[in-house]
Amino acid sequence: MHWTEMKKDELERQFSPSWWSHRMSADDVIKAHVKALKEGTERARGLAQTLLNVPYGQGDGEKLDVYIPSTTSLDVPLVIYLHGGYWQFLSKEESGFMAVPLINKGVVVVAVGYDIAPKGNMDLMVSQVRRSVVSVIQQYSHISGLYLCGHSAGAHLAAMVLSTDWSQYNITPQIKGAFLVSGIYDLLPILSTYVNDPLKMTEEVAVRNSPSKLVPQLKLSSSSCHIVVAVAENDSPEFRKQSEEYYKVSTACRQMLTHHRMCVYIYFFLGVNFPALTLYIYIVYIYYNVYYQQRNTWPLSTIRSQNICERCLL
Repeated sequence: MHWTEMKKDELERQFSPSWWSHRMSADDVIKAHVKALKEGTERARGLAQTLLNVPYGQGDGEKLDVYIPSTTSLDVPLVIYLHGGYWQFLSKEESGFMAVPLINKGVVVVAVGYDIAPKGNMDLMVSQVRRSVVSVIQQYSHISGLYLCGHSAGAHLAAMVLSTDWSQYNITPQIKGAFLVSGIYDLLPILSTYVNDPLKMTEEVAVRNSPSKLVPQLKLSSSSCHIVVAVAENDSPEFRKQSEEYYKVSTACRQMLTHHRMCVYIYFFLGVNFPALTLYIYIVYIYYNVYYQQRNTWPLSTIRSQNICERCLL
């Protein structure tokens, strides 16, 4: 059934990730998710060198948290993380949870703050994350590679970064890789759900901020980027469809390129759903993305989808 044929209660169920856990209630899975993020971030701040609340703009929410390896070279890789929370929950204060295994391998991790709803609207959030990337490039011009990671709403925002017209910023970031986890890439289906209540998006706003509808700009802006689209088996059918459709349009974009340097992958993780997926993939996959890609290879085939037990991950 197409989402346009669904009744509102079914559409809202499809776009409520916490309702799809096979192990916890919706409330409990959110609590477990937030608890894991907070504890992981506290641990990272206790172990890593940090630069907290680094401004990338004039707004109160336009701040970065930087996690720095103890030994750094002049050409370190850098990962930018964009948090999820349906554009209305969470912040950079819970976004350092995956930093420790990365900084231990010499990777700089940057967690981005942006103004969630109702303070921020969709246009503002997209503008903020784009400007955060520009600021990182300007402050860390010596990095060997820039990588984007985003979960849920953060995956949407990362995909919007990939479709940026950088000419208006007078800079062209060389984004080597993007890892998009359980994202929403077409915003039209959520317009009539509770998700849009604080966002107050119109159809026009939803269309211009839907990565699936921005393929031409993706072709121009991210022609050399390796894109991984990840989705969990226990994500809802509509969430899985969002990832599948974005994968299809991104792959079509790749085929339009004269030089096929863009690579697009989709991975399904069996037996996993929010929140365990988040913790697993960032720690494992980012490491491979960053280090093997330096040698122009993409090793994701070495960690194929597998049956992962949720209780082993939390």
